[in-house]
Amino acid sequence: MSESIIKKDLKALSEQLNGALFFDDLHKSIYATDASVYRMLPLAVAYPKDKSDIKKLIIFANNQNVTLIPRAAGTSLAGQCVGEGIVVDVSKHFTKIIEFNKEQKTIVVEPGIIRDELNHFLEPFGLFFSPNTSTSNRCMLGGMVGNNSSGSTSIKYGVTRDKVLEIETILSDGSEVMFHSLSVEAFKAKQLNNSIEGAIYKTLFEELSNPKIQTEIHEAFPKASIHRRNTGYAIDAFLDKRSPNGLSEDINVAKLLCGSEGTLAFTTAITLQLDLLPPKEDVFVIAHFKSVQESLEATLIAMKHNLYSCELLDKTILDCTKNNREQVKNRFFIEGDPEAVLMLEIRDQSSEKAELLATNLIQDLKQHQLGYAFPKLYGQDIKKVIELRKAGLGLLGNIVGDAKAVACIEDTAVDLKDLPNYISEFTKMMDSYGQKAVYYAHAGAGEIHLRPILNLKKNKDVALFREITTETAKLVKKYKGSFSGEHGDGIVRGEFLPLMIGEKNYELLKRIKHAFDPNNVFNRGKIVDAYPMDKSLRYEIDREEPEVETLMDFSDSKGLLRATEKCNGSGDCRKLPFSGGTMCPSYRATRNEKDTTRARANILREFLTNSNKENKFNHTELKDVFDLCLSCKACASECPSNVDVASFKAEFLHQYQKENPPSLRTKMMANNVKYNKIGSLFPSITNTLLNTSLAKNVLGVAKKRSIPKLASNTFRKWYRTNHNTFQNKSFDKGELYLFVDEFTNYYDVQIGIDTFELLTELGYKIHIIDHEESGRSHLSKGFLDEAKIIANKNISIFTSIISEDLPLIGIEPSAILSFRDEYLRLAENKDDAKKIAKYTFTIEEFIKNEVLKGNIKPNQFTSQSSMIKIHGHCHQKALSSVEPTFFMLNLPENYTVSIINSGCCGMAGSFGYEKEHYDVSMQVGEDTLFPKIRNMETSVIVAASGTSCRHQVFDGTKRIAEHPVSILKQALI
Repeated sequence: MSESIIKKDLKALSEQLNGALFFDDLHKSIYATDASVYRMLPLAVAYPKDKSDIKKLIIFANNQNVTLIPRAAGTSLAGQCVGEGIVVDVSKHFTKIIEFNKEQKTIVVEPGIIRDELNHFLEPFGLFFSPNTSTSNRCMLGGMVGNNSSGSTSIKYGVTRDKVLEIETILSDGSEVMFHSLSVEAFKAKQLNNSIEGAIYKTLFEELSNPKIQTEIHEAFPKASIHRRNTGYAIDAFLDKRSPNGLSEDINVAKLLCGSEGTLAFTTAITLQLDLLPPKEDVFVIAHFKSVQESLEATLIAMKHNLYSCELLDKTILDCTKNNREQVKNRFFIEGDPEAVLMLEIRDQSSEKAELLATNLIQDLKQHQLGYAFPKLYGQDIKKVIELRKAGLGLLGNIVGDAKAVACIEDTAVDLKDLPNYISEFTKMMDSYGQKAVYYAHAGAGEIHLRPILNLKKNKDVALFREITTETAKLVKKYKGSFSGEHGDGIVRGEFLPLMIGEKNYELLKRIKHAFDPNNVFNRGKIVDAYPMDKSLRYEIDREEPEVETLMDFSDSKGLLRATEKCNGSGDCRKLPFSGGTMCPSYRATRNEKDTTRARANILREFLTNSNKENKFNHTELKDVFDLCLSCKACASECPSNVDVASFKAEFLHQYQKENPPSLRTKMMANNVKYNKIGSLFPSITNTLLNTSLAKNVLGVAKKRSIPKLASNTFRKWYRTNHNTFQNKSFDKGELYLFVDEFTNYYDVQIGIDTFELLTELGYKIHIIDHEESGRSHLSKGFLDEAKIIANKNISIFTSIISEDLPLIGIEPSAILSFRDEYLRLAENKDDAKKIAKYTFTIEEFIKNEVLKGNIKPNQFTSQSSMIKIHGHCHQKALSSVEPTFFMLNLPENYTVSIINSGCCGMAGSFGYEKEHYDVSMQVGEDTLFPKIRNMETSVIVAASGTSCRHQVFDGTKRIAEHPVSILKQALI
């Protein structure tokens, strides 16, 4: 069929749907990958709004001989979510809880509901859905059913298949069918239906009641003692050797759909059996080992202690945490330099009993001479270590260069007692390939996520990719293990099914697939008749590496292209506000994959790799995908792979604007300091004019947005007039240079005065010299030539005067932190830039450091009480921390201070002023920040370091937020 005809048909289909259908290059490129090594451009991407849309898609797929690829969060590691048909994304509209029965401990949900979101709803009722994957803050129930997900809790609670009671589906003929538990007699009766449903039951009964087939299954499928087994379809779960006819007394086809990867039917609702919340008292023992083998031997001992989880991390993963801004904070428990650690979880209703159980566990390991350190963790420290473990997959993407830890053999599971011997043989095999694999994940369940380090851009390593996978499959077969424990067969393991379960059983799977889906419309190329595992890879093999020249320095990732390639698709950027953090604010507002960090990295990689244009950045698709990026910097810290999309956006805009001149508004916002100098000559007139509807309309500013007012006097003018009056003060605590940023100078003058007076009163001599603006507005608008000039002038000004004893201090986070971030990418003299960055601090960081030195004491501040809640600036959270603000505001002994779990405020410099971005800006604020502020008592002080944050708080809630330094200055005695 010609491209023009299929586009015409797709257009006609899109007009029939209540949801949306996209077949443009942007959406196809975004959905060409998941979290695996594969890339296939789909025909189209659908966002069905209801079941009628799914039926229309199924009819279209049958008529046009195309396949439908079900997708939820798109975090699959085996290539389940990539294909050449229509990707059907249920994550936007199929997100409801349909029915909840507290007494029966059951719940009915749509496939697009997030696992942690579901448990957030269930927690007040003392219940939870127990399978807990590392992606639990963004993975969805549809995907968990498709993969039969397990996670860290499986040793105590089982896997997804154990929790699924019923599945409501749409079959390949468009009929709606509910699969649930049936007796053998009821199962037989279903065969009489003259429908595809009847054909399914007839095929299953005739095949599985055959003694020869039963014997074949028992002999060739993985051991039944391995509860993480996902090899092919779960037909072994229907068999029972104790039964007269060999079939289980109750047969539930819903169990067969678990792990079927969307190849049999399209799920529209799932009924789950819930569990009571685990005992509340929790202790984590972190056992340290000198070898992976020792840790596995210790696992056999540890698993005798009724653990709730038993997770392994090896040295490769632990070393990756050193280079991740967020996870480096979470590796506090490491003692020495272990080759592996086991995270062993003990729980009990009694804290004393939990402590005793943990002590007994440690003693047992010591008696067996296993391990050298056993720190115990509690409370918030446990949450930190869980976050570190969950970041494992993403952290592996942070390995610099083309060689990566590749997912191909990472899902093997064997009987627990076989685990040490299996890994010993596996290690010897890897040694023969000159490989040092990565080991992590679920040791207590007999599953270790093993990954070779390969460069899949090179033919030699692609050959190894197949060879290592094949040899591992044979080794797993030797131990009668499961080649797919929880991540599924997908593309990477699908073609090995005949080896793993035998040719006869594989042919049986094909007959079952045909009964469900005779026209092969559901997720073609997965499980049966699988795509080759070494084709359709993300990168062209032995390609000539594209040359991409950039103004910013991305050498820390070996160039911008490789910086984008660090995104492995793990989807951490899709977590929603209930999970905390900031990333990714635009996705949280729109719930569109296009607006994720992942999409931006992937689409930039696509065009930098495949564009034939001289300027590879000159694509409107790139402009579209970066349009809603707030440059909040959250991805630079919260993304385990440190995919810094804010820097990508700055570079993209710079390159794109070479061919597409920026608008007048963009020029004015980038050069706002120049215009502020003029406007500040007559501030009252400027303020009146700019807040008129006419001015907003001309400038493209949202009508509902208030324009910040220029101060009647600049801070520099105040300083020139008043600084001599402070000369008689005692400056016995030290000296510093204050960076006068453009926001403080023109708008927040009183905050500058408060800073000067506070530090002077505390005994510090403040130097203010002539220097350039920070360049923040130029960076945000992609005016990198100007930003580079500014950065290098500031570096040359401060390099000879800034030191440990004479630090550089800033008030506005987005301005001062540019010295520690973008300046390092813009600097001509890297050594000078790094030196200044080392001794550059936010005002809150400086005050905290001085308190710790004993130079500032609580008795210098009021004893009056006050309640303060802090909203952290995004750059502060990403590049520094809100903790110094919390520490600083706790100096007055009766101040009650807390940090709002607030994400991004939504203003993001000029972003929130622009009329086309206003609604998204306000929605970002509504996600977490605005409701929490509205619910505060009026007596509560809202603290916010960022000038944009304070403005957004006022526009969204009519509350006035104060800079923390002003709050502390007012507290001086």
